[in-house]
Amino acid sequence: MIHQFQLNGYNIVVDVYSGSVHAVDPLAYDAIALIDAGNSREAAAEQLAKKYAGHPEVTAADIQDALDDIDELTAAGKLFAPDAYAGRAFDFKKRSNVVKALCLHVAHTCNLNCHYCFAAQGKFHGEASLMSFETGKRALDFLVEHSGTRRNLEVDFFGGEPLMNFEVCKQLVAYARSIEEAAGKHFRFTLTTNGIGITDEVIEWANKECYNVVLSLDGRKEVNDRFRKDLAGNGSYDRIVPKFQKLVKARGGKNYYMRGTFTHYNTDFTNDLFHMADDLGFTELSMEPVVGAAGSPEALTDADLPVLFDQYELLAKDMLRREKAGKPITFYHYMIDLAHGPCIYKRISGCGSGTEYMAVTPWGDLYPCHQFVGDPAYKLGNVWDGVTNTALRDEFKLCNVYARPDCADCWARLYCAGGCAANALHATGDIHGVYEYGCKLFRKRIECALMLKVAEAMDPALGGARIGDEAPVPGSDCADCGGCD
Repeated sequence: MIHQFQLNGYNIVVDVYSGSVHAVDPLAYDAIALIDAGNSREAAAEQLAKKYAGHPEVTAADIQDALDDIDELTAAGKLFAPDAYAGRAFDFKKRSNVVKALCLHVAHTCNLNCHYCFAAQGKFHGEASLMSFETGKRALDFLVEHSGTRRNLEVDFFGGEPLMNFEVCKQLVAYARSIEEAAGKHFRFTLTTNGIGITDEVIEWANKECYNVVLSLDGRKEVNDRFRKDLAGNGSYDRIVPKFQKLVKARGGKNYYMRGTFTHYNTDFTNDLFHMADDLGFTELSMEPVVGAAGSPEALTDADLPVLFDQYELLAKDMLRREKAGKPITFYHYMIDLAHGPCIYKRISGCGSGTEYMAVTPWGDLYPCHQFVGDPAYKLGNVWDGVTNTALRDEFKLCNVYARPDCADCWARLYCAGGCAANALHATGDIHGVYEYGCKLFRKRIECALMLKVAEAMDPALGGARIGDEAPVPGSDCADCGGCD
């Protein structure tokens, strides 16, 4: 399968199944399109000769050279590569039951009242609750007991707002550190916070103990305060921005993300990203599209798509400008490693929700991920008894890109592994479906990410880094994964 697109002056060809990315001249771009359309070499040469008849710089020999290059790349398995995985895709029924990560819902309550919150203002459609130390301790023990030989274990303090249960967060980290050596494990903690509860003590603790922090800010004051209000209806911007700046400065400007949400009201979301970068000094950025109920005021519409596509392209081009100026920013959705990225197992299986990754409620129930919490149909078990709904776990084991018929003809499917099961469920009623609106945005983001890699490889001012021409296969970059066990 081939995908071709033109962006920022580059002619880019993606060979889906080999993972190869080619930046080519217009002649080769056209030749590849003709071969992909089913034309023979001779027919392609004839059509190219007609198209370039008025271009004396393109000779018959040039056309034959371009076709020779296509033949060589095809023979090398880097162009028109067959799908080597469909017929022998990993037997996901035998997928390992190793758990590598937990999302600890230490607080089902929040000090903000964000209108678009998927978690129903932090309560996940239930009663407000805080996780006890005993429940959290048992969750960490559950993770150790079910992590197999995996050494690095991931734990996210989540909510609601986790800092409303800060003392338990501290106690749980202390407990984890006390058992790491004997268990042969290493815990990596992440804190996701809206910032209201940040204090000097929180900053010191987070910068010592948390591998990453995710800080919620939607951008410009008027944008942030439209939805991110407290219970009294007051905006949060003025309270949280100074705290975020202090925390990030104390971290040395590393290992954090500003995590925003854009809605129908700010489809010009690059202005929010540029505000965070230029006015507030944040360089590690993420901006997620809202997933709202159809017809809700904040929901994105089909009419918004052309604007959003332009915004993603504008952002990518501006990131190149900043990189040349020596003032780069990072955008989470453009982070892609073509040379040493995820192995093909991960590119098929995705995030591992319901198998490798689970969410834990304040009272210890297990769910496939945070977006399923509160739906009794998706309860897996609890941290004391383990996964008792093994049929549901097995269903999630099979939730891979080849289990989604709507993904069959999508060129980006090995970049997203079929997408988010929760978004699919909410959009189609089936975890094996697809959230098509999200797919359209994802494909545009991947095109922009690939263009950035091409530019970095071809522009001497950006260092001329290698593009990377194939995806790793199991065995090449598997340290500490356990996915193929």
